Amino acid sequence: MDDFTAAAEGHRRELHVHCYRMLGSFDDAEEVVQDVLLRAWTHRDSYEEGTNLRAWLYRIATNACLDLLRQRSRRPEQVRSFAEVPWLQPYPDRLLDQVAPHADEPEAVVVGRETIELAFVAAMQELPAQQRAVLVMRDAIGWSAAETAAILETSVPAVNSALQRARATLQRSPRSPETTPPRTVLSADERDLLDRYVALSERPDVGRMAELVRDDIRVTMPPQPVCFDGWAALAPLHAAAAEHGDWRLLPTSANRLPAAACYLRPPGGTAFDAFKIDVLRVEERLIAEITTFGPELFPAFDLPAQLP
Repeated sequence: MDDFTAAAEGHRRELHVHCYRMLGSFDDAEEVVQDVLLRAWTHRDSYEEGTNLRAWLYRIATNACLDLLRQRSRRPEQVRSFAEVPWLQPYPDRLLDQVAPHADEPEAVVVGRETIELAFVAAMQELPAQQRAVLVMRDAIGWSAAETAAILETSVPAVNSALQRARATLQRSPRSPETTPPRTVLSADERDLLDRYVALSERPDVGRMAELVRDDIRVTMPPQPVCFDGWAALAPLHAAAAEHGDWRLLPTSANRLPAAACYLRPPGGTAFDAFKIDVLRVEERLIAEITTFGPELFPAFDLPAQLP
């Protein structure tokens, strides 16, 4: 591996996080980053050695995301629930932890909850492509208006205007992210609730589960267009869980939120197979929301496909 390739590869994970924020899909971000690194290697002669490689790669990555967004033209008018963002996928915290400052780029920061939580990523999908790029670079990455304008090849006034419109849209959105102190680890309450959720999912108990959740809990299952609002709607699902077989859950975390990898052994089966990932949002020491995803990203979470 030559020096240029090694240096570019060193930015792979943060570029992936950048593209994930833009696209809302872990898999789409992976495809784009592969293409970005290939483009960078192909056009490496145009990179001026000694200049900011990180900014140069971000320019390529942002343009690649903008191209994909324009091609697909998928953007919900308003994200009232995650069910309206069928391409939404979770991001494993173990990979977010790889995004750390480089020795030559101390301005880079670890990824905190406020810019990667599902609510933020979903709300981003409402924005036009250019506004989305500006918001990510200004508010998530922390670049100046001048740096953002240089990457997007536009003017500082245009960047400031786009940022103002993007922030206004997010503030109006019912799915807008909450303002929370920056952090990268689960709270003690979240860890406790996750442990109790795991135990009650393995041995379903409707009464005890009801004590863990808010009355207005919401459950969505992207890409399925379903949304369950309230414990009254969720209780029958929990009660029927045992009919599908036996469950085992492994605690994990995604998007800086508590999560559980769920394995199912159907009646007569001999092993527990990967079934789903539940991502929990906690409010006032109760589970306020559960977002359920399929098993496709178990490898990204470094989870086995099967348990004995």
